[in-house]
Amino acid sequence: MADYAISPAQQRAIDQVNTYSAHNYKPLPVVIATADGARVRDIDGREYIDCLAAYSAVNFGHQNAQLLKAAEKQLHTLTLTSRAFYSEPFGPFVQDLAELCGKDMVLPMNSGAEAVETAIKTARKWAYESKGVPDGQAEIIVMAGNFHGRTTTIVSFSDDPEARQSFSPFTPGFRTVPFGDAAALEAAIGENTAAVLLEPIQGEAGVIIPPAGFLTEVRAITSRHNVLMIADEIQSGLARAGETFACDREGVVPDLYVLGKALGGGIMPVSAVVADRDILGLFQPGQHGSTFGGNPLACAIGSEVVEILRTGEMQEASRRKGARLAAAFKPLVAEGHLTAVRQAGLWLGLDVHPSLGTARDICYRLLDKGVLAKDTHTKTIRFAPPLVISDAELEEVIEHSIAAFEGAAADRD
Repeated sequence: MADYAISPAQQRAIDQVNTYSAHNYKPLPVVIATADGARVRDIDGREYIDCLAAYSAVNFGHQNAQLLKAAEKQLHTLTLTSRAFYSEPFGPFVQDLAELCGKDMVLPMNSGAEAVETAIKTARKWAYESKGVPDGQAEIIVMAGNFHGRTTTIVSFSDDPEARQSFSPFTPGFRTVPFGDAAALEAAIGENTAAVLLEPIQGEAGVIIPPAGFLTEVRAITSRHNVLMIADEIQSGLARAGETFACDREGVVPDLYVLGKALGGGIMPVSAVVADRDILGLFQPGQHGSTFGGNPLACAIGSEVVEILRTGEMQEASRRKGARLAAAFKPLVAEGHLTAVRQAGLWLGLDVHPSLGTARDICYRLLDKGVLAKDTHTKTIRFAPPLVISDAELEEVIEHSIAAFEGAAADRD
């Protein structure tokens, strides 16, 4: 692992966090103070290119002027009423998002995990009240390798030991099938199956892209068996994978979209479930809610996010810039530095050759060269810079990343 010098000021900040915060994360040793576009600066003023974008929450860049303008205007007008009353920005937001998704209705929440929980409740409610599944028997099929959050219900169907250890008893009602295996999915469907919940591209698993045609098959299977298709597009959606939604890569429209992260523009936690009236219209007052869900500030930002996406510029930038990164990194496979490169839009999973160490070892080398990236599952580095990253910044990322891999190889040899 490359040495990374930590200044006294940063060390003090890190020690403060380690003393007073629960250790539920293991951050790289850098303390970010300011940011704009694709660049961030630490408390010592050193600059880095952000290649994580807060797990795609900052798709449109740090301090995006268009989003800040909308947020600032709303900050000085109204920030919270709760859903006990109507607020002026709420109607435009839910209409804008429904139209973007081509659906009838929106149920806004806050975090991504909260939206997934909402989708699970929605699917069960639809199964009991519309499909006729006996009470308490609804089942949801999920995919191996999934990541949908860390609530008690969600970790109940995770196969990540770290997410599950010491958190039982777990919530029943889920069945797991291999990701990308349409035959296994269809075989798992029974008369009490309410829904299939999947990420169109598995982010936390390492940017795992299913076989071509899989999403199309899932759509056909769920339609044939009267089962809801729920697409968790929290990380993959809103232009990250090169289209407005990752499902668009195959022209697939799920029954429910689950959205979050970039919907808040990197300013506010905003999430939502979006579906047609025959599904979301089943909710009645008092059956689900959130104090902050659909708050005026979040709605103003969310509407502006939809406005940004309407032009298609972000989607095109994601495709073009992602292709450039992939073209630069793929030769590293032949050189023995990587074992695989997976790319969907401006979202890449790079599997580090074991001889170079772990993915985290490489992330330290990248950090030393001014590139912020994140490892997952020991061997994979995810690259997901803000979609506004300039071509010059992209070339910097390529240059520094290749140097990091070559440095690791030289130390190995």
